[in-house]
Amino acid sequence: MNRILATAIAIIGIAGFNTLFADEEPMHMGNHHHDMMSIVDTRTSLGVTGPMKLHQLENMRSHVEAIKNIVGLLSESKFDEASAIAHNKLGLTPDMQAMCGMFNNENFEKLGLAFHKSGDELGDTLKTKDVNASLRALNKTMQFCVECHATYRQ
Repeated sequence: MNRILATAIAIIGIAGFNTLFADEEPMHMGNHHHDMMSIVDTRTSLGVTGPMKLHQLENMRSHVEAIKNIVGLLSESKFDEASAIAHNKLGLTPDMQAMCGMFNNENFEKLGLAFHKSGDELGDTLKTKDVNASLRALNKTMQFCVECHATYRQ
């Protein structure tokens, strides 16, 4: 169980790092500065700018924080609290459904809706109090994060 949780936390750290630094600022690595503009980003741009860009970044960071909280609660066998977070922060709320449709990109919308539906499935699975099933559901939800960040950029 500890190895599973350590793996989940490592995945969250990677996803969180990607989300936190998802803007197009130069990347700093140790004492070397690498200009991200010199690297070709082949992901599809959603054309997000200004206040909408900041709002979208806040949403993604909120999703990463929710996943972190779910893992923490799962490690303490607090399944009902974790389920509530999955439904309220990752699930397909009316706000999230509207947000997914705002980008004029049908494939992004489908992926976003699938992510949020998986958040609700995760919430339902957590209610069963089955750790292994819950970790599988969390993995499925996080796979949508990985796929989205690999495919799209703001």
